[in-house]
Amino acid sequence: MPLLLIAVLFTSCNNSESLQRYFVEHQEAKGFVSQDFPLSMIEVDQSNFTEKQQEAYQSVQKLNFLGFKVDPENQSVYETELAKVKTILSNEKYNELIDLSDKGKHLSVKYLGENDEADEFILFGYAKERGFAVVRVLGHDMTPKKMISLVEAMKNANIDETQFQKIGDFFR
Repeated sequence: MPLLLIAVLFTSCNNSESLQRYFVEHQEAKGFVSQDFPLSMIEVDQSNFTEKQQEAYQSVQKLNFLGFKVDPENQSVYETELAKVKTILSNEKYNELIDLSDKGKHLSVKYLGENDEADEFILFGYAKERGFAVVRVLGHDMTPKKMISLVEAMKNANIDETQFQKIGDFFR
């Protein structure tokens, strides 16, 4: 029994920051905007999806968005918060799928899981003049291969962009 109590104490005292904890702590913080999208609420024309793309689409349940808009008055806060997110995502538990940089803009896609199974996908992008955004893609039976297929399908899908207006307006 004492050994179990010690194990519980050490586990509960773990101070390592997780992306989920970061989301919870910052969703209502000044300078941040957050939005949760159950996939069922997002209207996507799936009529041209292949069977594999449809399967990939069905594996996603919801998207969690957290963004920070930078301006001249919050530049130091932006740099601090950006560093925190980078530190969290540098943890080896996040597997890198894509990492792109171009003209001061950066986008990375990572996932939590093992090889062919993903518990969560993370899209992280930032630009010095705009801010940063993190999107957690949550679902079931997700795989990197399925998500790549889904990204291809979404490029050509008819999506009502007004559904994302709050996020778009935030970065203008």
